[in-house]
Amino acid sequence: MAKKTKADGGKEKKAQTEIVSTADVEPPRKRKLYFDETVAALTKQFSYKNPMQVPRLKKITVNMGLGAAVGNPKIIDSAVDELRAVTGQKPVVTKAKKAIATFKLREGVAIGAMVTLRRERMWEFFDRLVSIGLPRVRDFKGVSPRGFDGQGNYTLGLKEQIIFPEIDYDKIDVIKGLNISFVTTAKTDDEGRALLSQLGMPFRA
Repeated sequence: MAKKTKADGGKEKKAQTEIVSTADVEPPRKRKLYFDETVAALTKQFSYKNPMQVPRLKKITVNMGLGAAVGNPKIIDSAVDELRAVTGQKPVVTKAKKAIATFKLREGVAIGAMVTLRRERMWEFFDRLVSIGLPRVRDFKGVSPRGFDGQGNYTLGLKEQIIFPEIDYDKIDVIKGLNISFVTTAKTDDEGRALLSQLGMPFRA
C-alpha cells in the first residue's frame, strides 16, 4: 500500500517549535555570597594557604521522623507533600529496619520521609530557611550552637513545619517536627560554625 501524501489526505507532522528563554538566570544568592565574600573571610580567619582548604557546604538533608505513622499511615502522605513543597524535590519514604514490639512497630513500615539537597536546590533552601523560615519561629533568639558533630557538620531541629510559607496552614493534619543536617567539608566544628555564620546562620551568642 502506497504511503499517503499531503495531496491525498495524509497527515503532515507539525514541526515543534523550541521555546528558548531569553531571561538571565540569576544564581542562588547564598552561593554568590559564598564565592564573593565567604571564601575570602574564611581564608583570612583560618590562614588557609590553598583555596581547596576553604570549607564549603556539601549537602543538606531534611528529615521528618513520624512515629505516629504506625497508627495513622496517612500522615506519611501529607509529610511527603509538605516536604516536596518546602524543598522542591520529591522526598524518599523511610521505613523501619527492624521490628520493635514495645512500640507496635513492624519491619518495613513507613515511619518518615527525607530529602537530600545538593547544588542549586541546596543553596535556595538554605536561603529560604535563614531569611524567611527561622525568623518566623515563635520567640526566636537564634539557633543553638551545640548541634555540631565534632567534624564540622551541623544538625538543626525544628518543632513545627509551619514556619515555611510554602505550607498551607489550613491543609495540615498535624504539627510535624523535622531535622535539618548541614554537611560541610570542614574538618573542625569551629570551621563549620564559621562557614555557616558567614552564610547567614543566626547562632545564639
